[in-house]
Amino acid sequence: MFNLIRKKLNRRNLKDDNYAFLFDDYKGKECVVFDTETTGLNTKKDEILSIGAVTIKDNKILSSQTFEVFLKPSNTISEKSITIHNIRPCDLDNALEPHKAIHDFLHYIGSKPLVGYYLEFDIKMINRYIKPWLGIVLPNKATEVSAIYFDKKISLIPQGNIDLGFDTIMRDLNIPNMGKHNAVNDAIMTAMMYLKLQRWVPDRRY
Repeated sequence: MFNLIRKKLNRRNLKDDNYAFLFDDYKGKECVVFDTETTGLNTKKDEILSIGAVTIKDNKILSSQTFEVFLKPSNTISEKSITIHNIRPCDLDNALEPHKAIHDFLHYIGSKPLVGYYLEFDIKMINRYIKPWLGIVLPNKATEVSAIYFDKKISLIPQGNIDLGFDTIMRDLNIPNMGKHNAVNDAIMTAMMYLKLQRWVPDRRY
């Protein structure tokens, strides 16, 4: 009930009805897994440099329908930032203006449910762009893969510390690492995690 009320209040703040589709009731069988690469971890001042996403339908990853977009930053990327996301200034030569990039992303996700790894951060970054522009925050249902993993592991080690690192979860689920670190690859690997977790039973020896 609370989520429904919050969604209605959010809808009232929408400044442009061309984006009303984000609030449509979704009854399909798809979800979108997405990831962002950013200039830092401060959701109030850092910027998105790239967004990668992939759609899951009927428990299959539609790898032929991935989404990838690069955004023009307002300032020069620092060397320290490059060591984190590996996006060089030359990689942004054909980057889109943020408004256009976010527009394309919103049309890709529509009102589908969203899935991600530490998804709260990525959603906050998207909201940083759409809140002043559209007056809303993303209304899509969101699922966090690390939370699913935690819930399954905690039943075995209720008093223990659970490592929720991306690579740790990948190894535990026996999912191959795709190597190159970028938003699209991270989205695909997260999609693989999500699907594996639907039927995964932790090894009780640990």
